[in-house]
Amino acid sequence: MSHFPETPNFTGFNTPSRIEADIADLAYKGTIPGELNGAFFRVQPDPQFPPRLGDDIAFNGDGMITRFHIHDGQCDLRQRWARTDKWLREREAGRGLFGAYRNPLTDDESVKGVYRSTANTNAWIYAGKLWAMKEDSPALLMDPASMETIGFETFEGAMRGQTFTAHPKVDPKTGNMVAIGYAASGLCSDDVAYYEVDRGGTLVREVWFKAPYYCMMHDFAITEDYLVIHIVPSTGSWERLEQGLPHFGFDRTMPVYLGVLPRCESVTGDQVRWFRRDNCFASHVLNAWQEGSQIHFLTAEAKNNMFPFFPDVHGAPFNGREAMSYLTDWTVDLASNGADFSAITRLTDTAAEFPRIDDRFTGRRTRYGWMLEMDMRRPVEIRGGSAGGLLMNCLFLKDLETGCEQHWWCGPVSSLQEPCFAPRSPDAPEGDGWILQVCNRLEEQRSDLLIFDALEIGKGPVATIEVPIRLRFGLHGNWADADAIGLAA
Repeated sequence: MSHFPETPNFTGFNTPSRIEADIADLAYKGTIPGELNGAFFRVQPDPQFPPRLGDDIAFNGDGMITRFHIHDGQCDLRQRWARTDKWLREREAGRGLFGAYRNPLTDDESVKGVYRSTANTNAWIYAGKLWAMKEDSPALLMDPASMETIGFETFEGAMRGQTFTAHPKVDPKTGNMVAIGYAASGLCSDDVAYYEVDRGGTLVREVWFKAPYYCMMHDFAITEDYLVIHIVPSTGSWERLEQGLPHFGFDRTMPVYLGVLPRCESVTGDQVRWFRRDNCFASHVLNAWQEGSQIHFLTAEAKNNMFPFFPDVHGAPFNGREAMSYLTDWTVDLASNGADFSAITRLTDTAAEFPRIDDRFTGRRTRYGWMLEMDMRRPVEIRGGSAGGLLMNCLFLKDLETGCEQHWWCGPVSSLQEPCFAPRSPDAPEGDGWILQVCNRLEEQRSDLLIFDALEIGKGPVATIEVPIRLRFGLHGNWADADAIGLAA
C-alpha cells in the first residue's frame, strides 16, 4: 500500500492524483468559442509512487499529460502518464527506485544509467508528435491523438548531447524548432548544445559551446538571427550531490550573463558572445528581438532566488519579497566593444511570472504578453491547501506598445496555472484569439479550464469548463490546431 508523506508537497491540493481519464463533453458555463478546433496540452508532476527518500520536491514528480480537445463548442478531456523509462521501471518494481531531484547517487543500483527524466515540465507539439519534456534528458515522444508513449527522441542516434530543453522555440520564418541542452556532456558539466530540428522532425544542426559556469538554464530566446541565453547562478556541482544537498543552490555573489550566438549553418561554438551584469534571478523568458545592432531580451526578473527548495548557497534565508519578479527588458548592443549591458529596464510594477506571447511571433518584436500575477493586496483564503509555489491569483495582460495593463482576479480561494494563447485563425493579427488556463479551486479540490478573449481578459472568462478531477499544479503547456495532431471533431 502506498503511503505518501504528510508534508505540504503531498497533502491538500498537492495530494498525488495518479488518474488516467477519458471524459467526453465536459460541463461548462458561458460559451466555448466555435472557432476553437484543436487541443490544449499541459503537464503536471504527479508521483506514481511515494518518494524513495521519504519526502521530495514537486519538480521530481512523474509527468502526467492532460489534453483538452476543443471542437464544435464542446471540450473532451484525456489524461495519460508520460511512460518514461523511470515510470516503467518503477511500475514493474511497484515502488520508487529513483531518489532525489537530479541526484543519481541516491538511486537504487538497479537503475544506474537509466534516463532519469520524468517528462513533467512541458507538453509541446511539433512535427506531428507530442513532446513530453524534462531538461535533464532527451525529450519523450508521444502520439498526440492516442497519447500513447513512443519513446525518447535521439534522432536515430544523431544527437550527441545528453539533454534537450523543456522550452524549445519555433522560428516563424523557417519553421525549425530551436532548442538547447545544458549539461550536454554529462551532469554538472558546463557544455551547452544548440540544436535545430526541421519541420519533418530531423536534427539539422548541433553546435556546442561552453557556459560561463554550470547552472540551471531552464529557458532561452531566439531572434531572427540569434540564439540568446541567460546564465543565472542557480548553480550545482558533484560536491553538492555527494553531500546530499539539493542539486541547485542560488549564489548571490556571482554575476549574470547573456550569451548571443549566431543562428547560421556555418556557426561554431567559439562565436558566442557573453555580456555581463550584476546578480539577479530570472528564469522564464517572454520573447526577444533585434532592433538594428541591439537585442532586446524580455524576462521576469527578481532581486533574489524564487525557489525556496533550492536554497542560498551561503545560508541566507529565503526572502519572499525579493523573490517577486517583474517583466524586464535586458538590452545588449552587438556593435559595442565591451561586455556590459546597454540597458536594464523594468517594464511594469506588476509582480508576475510564467510569461507567454502569441507564439506565431516568436523572435519578432511583439506587442502583447500574458503572465501570472502575484497580487498580495487581494484577499487570500487558502482553504484546502496551496497548489504550490507563490500564490498566483491574477491573469495579467501587458500591452508593450501603449503600456496599458489588464488584470483578472480568480478570487480568494483559487489560484491559477500558466496561460496559453490560441489564435483565432492561422493568419489572425497578433493577440487575436483566446487565452486558456487551468484554475485551481482549492476548497473544492477540483479544477476549471478558463477561456478568455485574449485582448479582453479584464472582462473575465467567456467559458468556464468544469473539470471533475483535481489537476495538480502544472508547469507548461501549448495549443495545437486539430489538423496538426490528427484529431477529428
